Amino acid sequence: MTKKPEKPGAGVSRVLRTKIKKKSGLKESSRRWLERHMNDPYVQRSKADGYRSRAAYKLIEIDDKYKLLKPGMRIIDLGAAPGGWCQVAAARVKSSAEAPTVVGIDYLEMDPVPGAAILQMDFLDDDAPEKLIEALGGEPDVVLSDMAAPTTGHRRTDHLRTMHLCEVAADFAMTVLRPGGHFLAKTFQGGTETGLLDDLKKSFRTVHHVKPQASRAESVELYLLARDFRGRAEQQENDE
Repeated sequence: MTKKPEKPGAGVSRVLRTKIKKKSGLKESSRRWLERHMNDPYVQRSKADGYRSRAAYKLIEIDDKYKLLKPGMRIIDLGAAPGGWCQVAAARVKSSAEAPTVVGIDYLEMDPVPGAAILQMDFLDDDAPEKLIEALGGEPDVVLSDMAAPTTGHRRTDHLRTMHLCEVAADFAMTVLRPGGHFLAKTFQGGTETGLLDDLKKSFRTVHHVKPQASRAESVELYLLARDFRGRAEQQENDE
């Protein structure tokens, strides 16, 4: 019996099951994580599509729905490594290698991303905000943050550390965004967000949480999406 040829692209989302032998020298928890990662359909799809990480599909899903990224926009990507979000942003705003309108920052070294300028430094450094704006050449239209603190295994501690990064990213966004701009950042479920949400609601016309399908079902991560920045003048009026 002759097998019909598959259509181009068929099977990209199909999970090709990989087993890690128990006698591989790995701890059982590490073996399970590696096996789950290798069998993740988004991991396999990212390799087929040429993206640096599965996280690229989170931004793709969110942008497909909310239309945040448009040609000609200036974008800042906080916590950019390994570069998946920079890849998506550069393609969607049509950023060129000669005059990039996407700037990413991470303390981790990463390979160059066509259409993006990359700063290897810690976003928490005092001079990081100034260097980002200098590299971008003006106010950003969108600030993205997929930053997360290295996990300790203690859920409460991990949540608080990542929430701190989210708060710093939000403060930066409200300082540099042009009026009408957008802010998208990773956060975790678990409370302690009330103050941050209140500040964002004063500064943006709509604020809500998003959980893209590309986020693992068991993950507590969410994305905080704040759209249509009111501008610093109106923000100051709301604070008074």
